[in-house]
Amino acid sequence: MPDPKPCPSLILPMQNLVEGVLLRRYKRFLADVELADGQVVTAHCPNTGPMTGVLLPGGRVRLRHDPRPERKLAWTWEQALVKGSDDQDCWVGVNTALPNRLVRATIEAGCLEPWLGPIGSIRAEVPYGENRRSRIDLLLSPAADAADPRPIYLEVKNTTWSRGELALFPDTVTERGQKHLRELIAVGPEARGLLVPCLSRADVTAFAPGDSADPRYGELFREALAAGVEVLPLRYRFSAEGVSWLGVASVIPQDPQARL
Repeated sequence: MPDPKPCPSLILPMQNLVEGVLLRRYKRFLADVELADGQVVTAHCPNTGPMTGVLLPGGRVRLRHDPRPERKLAWTWEQALVKGSDDQDCWVGVNTALPNRLVRATIEAGCLEPWLGPIGSIRAEVPYGENRRSRIDLLLSPAADAADPRPIYLEVKNTTWSRGELALFPDTVTERGQKHLRELIAVGPEARGLLVPCLSRADVTAFAPGDSADPRYGELFREALAAGVEVLPLRYRFSAEGVSWLGVASVIPQDPQARL
């Protein structure tokens, strides 16, 4: 494993985070939170999935306050506090809109050059796949002096579900995620297909596909590995000040506890 370059203490600073207690999530996009002064606010929930293990009514959460006129809600749910694998408190990033920005910031900081090579440019949401009907999260163009000149098609997956120190994705059946794996397989060998599980909690050290939640995704994950798709799980620590990069987690091809 290559040694990472020194990186900023905070990859992505955050401001205006306010703590409260989660009362409930409802209608997928809404969450009621009681603040320290007793005020109950309705926050946007930017995570419509099951949020397995992190949706804990009565638990502490952090909201971002951004009261702009164009926003329907002034509050956004950003983090949730859980008991980590080491039995210590662990803040988890729940905003599924954040990982793409987070991974891009990590690349731009030079942290991933040992794995990706020098990067000349980054483009987001570029059409690709069958009939160009999909959009890749990030399309990386290597710098002129890169050893491997092939473009890198990078797909990001926010990952919050865990069992001990093992992070797992997905936590429910995801036909969209299955499609992304097939499309990453298809870009090779002319380009590099790269799956980046964004491990949005500091207590995990390894990543595996969530076979028990979506067996087909697990099958495609192993097909992708065999076809040359690269998997680079990135570990992050969430705090009131922002998000720090902790390094790269190991990859386990299948969930050890799943019945295959």
